[in-house]
Amino acid sequence: MDDVQSYVELAERIAASKEKLVELVRNLKKQGKKIAAYGAPAKGNTLLNYCKIGSDCIDYAIDDLPSKQGLYTPGTHIPVVSREYEKKRPPDYYLLLAWNYAQTVFDREQTYRGQGGKFIIPIGDDINII
Repeated sequence: MDDVQSYVELAERIAASKEKLVELVRNLKKQGKKIAAYGAPAKGNTLLNYCKIGSDCIDYAIDDLPSKQGLYTPGTHIPVVSREYEKKRPPDYYLLLAWNYAQTVFDREQTYRGQGGKFIIPIGDDINII
C-alpha cells in the first residue's frame, strides 16, 4: 500500500482498459451495431463518464427501476428505458454496467443470448465480449 509504483501500474492498467473499451465500442458503432447499456448503476455511470462514452455510442440504457426510467444517465445523456422499450428495439450488444451481477444477468438473458445477442464486459485487463 505504501509503494507508489503500485499505483502507477494500476493507473496504467486502467488507462489501457479505457482505451480498449472506447475503441471497441466506437468500432462496433461504425459497423452500424446497436449498443445499449445494461443497467444504470452509479459505478456504471462513473465508467461511462471516465471513458466519455455517451449517447453518440450507446442508444439507450435499460433499468428495471421505474424511478430511473424516462430520465438520462448523468453526464452522458443516455436515455434510460424499460424492458418493454428494449423488447421492441433489441440491441446487438449490451455494455454490462452491472458487472458484479454478470452471472445473474446471463442467466436471466438466455433468450437474448440464444438469439445472437452479446454482452461487452467492460472491466479487467481484457475487455470481453460474451
